[in-house]
Amino acid sequence: MVFALLFPGQGAQFRGMGNDLFPRYPGLTRFAADVLGYDLAALCRDDPDGVLARTRYTQPALFVVNALHTFEREHHERRRADYYLGHSLGEYNALLAAGAFDFETGLRLVAKRAELMDAASGGAMTAVMDAPEARLREIFAEHDVSGVDVAGYNTDQQLVIAAPDEVLRAAHAALQEHGVRFAPLRVSAPFHSRYMAPVRAEFEEFLRGFTFDVPHTPVIANTTGRPHRPDALVAALGEQLVSPVRWTDSVRHLLGEDPDLEYEEIGGQAVQRMVARIRQATPVATTESRE
Repeated sequence: MVFALLFPGQGAQFRGMGNDLFPRYPGLTRFAADVLGYDLAALCRDDPDGVLARTRYTQPALFVVNALHTFEREHHERRRADYYLGHSLGEYNALLAAGAFDFETGLRLVAKRAELMDAASGGAMTAVMDAPEARLREIFAEHDVSGVDVAGYNTDQQLVIAAPDEVLRAAHAALQEHGVRFAPLRVSAPFHSRYMAPVRAEFEEFLRGFTFDVPHTPVIANTTGRPHRPDALVAALGEQLVSPVRWTDSVRHLLGEDPDLEYEEIGGQAVQRMVARIRQATPVATTESRE
């Protein structure tokens, strides 16, 4: 029976997260505060001025809280995973859990990623419901809307699109005219799209300053829906910034390994709900078709 451990990404944060963990890991909590330059425990507890919703703070906070949840799980010798899978930012927690880098390295990578992504602007993202990619392309072509990228394949029923602000406004108008449901996301830039190319270049240069280990457990890459190649980790993490999160493909890869896939999410239920929807929409493969 294949067992996967799942890690959520940006959007899973909430005020008070980690309150039960910080007192149990005071050393790591103080270390994280020293690296980040602010009191992470206080920020998560109080969320002053709503800063926990800002990418610069959201990503390091989630990374640390997810990491502490993982350490707590390992301390209690819970079932070992056959695969790790994280959604966007969660991929860094997956790589940490698999031993690709240590806590300090992961925190420094995430802090730099968050800083660069927070500084990006001039666009946003929108979740679109019950409209396949081909249908979206038809709608946008009909309304002469160009420049929209698919930034995430969350489930068969939900895609995420990204574009500059003026393009996204035109896309919203086109979707509304066709009765397609959508929900703008609270992000500051068109993440996981071509528009993040300058961020990718700077982040890859930063990544080259670190050494990574071969993961002891396969980690599914957001960009391919297949296990990371250890010799291509820098390129893959850079590519993640400009490519869609292929969550549906990633989950289907694991279901192809075992249709009875079992899974557990670290810290919540956001991504495991998506897994359940993908499983429901995935035909059960026969032994012959899997071979």
